[in-house]
Amino acid sequence: MANLVRACEESGARMVFVDNLYMYGPQHDPLREDMTLTNYGVKPAVRAEVTRIWTTASDVGKVRATALRAPDFYGPGVAQSQLGDRAFGALVKGKRAFLIAPPDTLHDFAYVPDIARAVVTLLDANDDAFGQAWHVPCAPIQTPRQILELAASALGFKLRIAALPLWSLPGLGFVSPLMREIIEMRFQWDRPYRVDAQNFRKRFWSDVTPFEVGAPKTALSFR
Repeated sequence: MANLVRACEESGARMVFVDNLYMYGPQHDPLREDMTLTNYGVKPAVRAEVTRIWTTASDVGKVRATALRAPDFYGPGVAQSQLGDRAFGALVKGKRAFLIAPPDTLHDFAYVPDIARAVVTLLDANDDAFGQAWHVPCAPIQTPRQILELAASALGFKLRIAALPLWSLPGLGFVSPLMREIIEMRFQWDRPYRVDAQNFRKRFWSDVTPFEVGAPKTALSFR
């Protein structure tokens, strides 16, 4: 990020940084752009420091930068996500969708084409939209099971799910580096995970892709 800031400063380019939401750490309220940056864990703390780098440069007038923050995502051809190969991809093959998360906990998901549209929106925005972060709007919150039900219906299959219990992560962390990394991030799944995107909705647009459209399109793309 320091290199990106330096490049923008020297070239005069504006930067739209597509980010996640780790920098807020564990929260129980819907996530807002004005929440305090966390020092929790490894991944969240790193994201918080990355945020400090570009916001500090922006505050002192060195660069024109903004961040578009998105939660977990899904979409046509998106393999590496919670609802990617292991979920939509498995359903296409008539197998159980596998989740490293509770299937019945409410969780915001962003549709990748909506994320792309939001990036273009910010690239085209006036300079007063920069110097701050924006949350990408998502369809009304649902559970992974509800989203996958829409996908299974589009494919003509009965939904079957295998989910890894959160309590099992510490034990699995002894043998799996991936599980060790997921342990500190389980706060995203042990409670409802809601994202407040009203700032973006009010300033730009709010007609996001509903799950009733996005989930079938995504499932059929895996076929």
